[in-house]
Parts: sequence; structure tokens; C-alpha cells
Amino acid sequence: MRHLKRTAKLGRTSQHRNRMLANLVASLIIHKRVTTTLAKARAARPVAEKVVTLGKSATLHSRRLASARLYQDEKACRILFKEIAPLFKERRGGYTRIVKLNQRRGDSADRAILEWVEVPVAAPTADKPAAATAAANAPAAEAAK
Repeated sequence: MRHLKRTAKLGRTSQHRNRMLANLVASLIIHKRVTTTLAKARAARPVAEKVVTLGKSATLHSRRLASARLYQDEKACRILFKEIAPLFKERRGGYTRIVKLNQRRGDSADRAILEWVEVPVAAPTADKPAAATAAANAPAAEAAK
């Protein structure tokens, strides 16, 4: 009987699952927003919340525990302690938000966005492709003259 066994297995071994969730949380810390399946987002949310709670205390011991939880991802650990944890200093939990998206086209898996509640996310700018297109068309326009 599986009474009180809440862990989402996600079709992986425990080591693979722990590494995958740590990588997902590290990506969330670095990029501030991650698009993934709904099941993975729900499984990664407690890991992210616990890491932020460690980041709020800002001691050497908590930094080492967070680094171990993220499997030695130093860039993510640095961003966590310098940028993300200070934003949530007064908040007592509920650091992440899951926004449901449409289904994935290939296998109809439910997709979701996992993001921080208080961290502003820079919207992807559409200016870069437009500038690249204008730059690519500039030599053709000059050659036509």
C-alpha cells in the first residue's frame, strides 16, 4: 500500500528525479521563469521554496546546504543569496507561482510556467529580431540604389 506516499515519481529513478528537479530550480533561479510540464512544476515547487528558505538565513551553513541541494551550481547559489532571497525576507512562504498553459502539441502534456511571485521578469524583447532583420535588409537596400 502506498499510503501517505506523495512523491511524484515522474517516471524516473530517485537520483534522476532529484537531479532533474535541482536543474529545474537552478534554471528558475537564473532565468526567473521556467516553462515545463505541470507535473514537473508541481514537483519542483517545494524544492524551490525550501532553497529560498535556506537563502533567507544567509549563513555559511545555509549556503552550503543550498549548494548541496542544487548540486554545486555556484552561479544559481550566488544569484539566490544575493538577489532572490532578500526580496522574500519578509514573506513567510509561497515564493513561487504556477501558471497553467495550453497542452503541448506532440503528446498533449499539460504545460505550465513556474515563476517567482515577487521577482519582476523581463519580457522577451521583440526589438532584437526586428533590428537583426533591418540590419540584414540594409545591404540589400543599398545595393538596389
